Amino acid sequence: MPKRTRRYEDSLRAALRDPAEAAAYLNAHLEEKGKGAEKLFLMALSDVAAAFGMKALASKASVGRESLYKSLAKSGNPRLSTLAALLRAMGLELAVKVKGKKAS
Repeated sequence: MPKRTRRYEDSLRAALRDPAEAAAYLNAHLEEKGKGAEKLFLMALSDVAAAFGMKALASKASVGRESLYKSLAKSGNPRLSTLAALLRAMGLELAVKVKGKKAS
């Protein structure tokens, strides 16, 4: 009997290839509060980068592949310029909004 289920990670990566899904996923993680919120966002960014393909994304963002892996590691701390380049390469952008209001 053929296996009809997919691994969660495979389904997640397939969904995150869509920039709209990737943006919603990242924004949901940005809304997290409390201890470890930054690490949770970094994990989400790593998930999205993996969905887009690390090698291709690094090339498109003009970031070294090894540097990208280090930036997105659990102990990573990407620079704002790296984050902005990655988001642009994924068809996304950074935005600032008034606290308590949705971005338009």
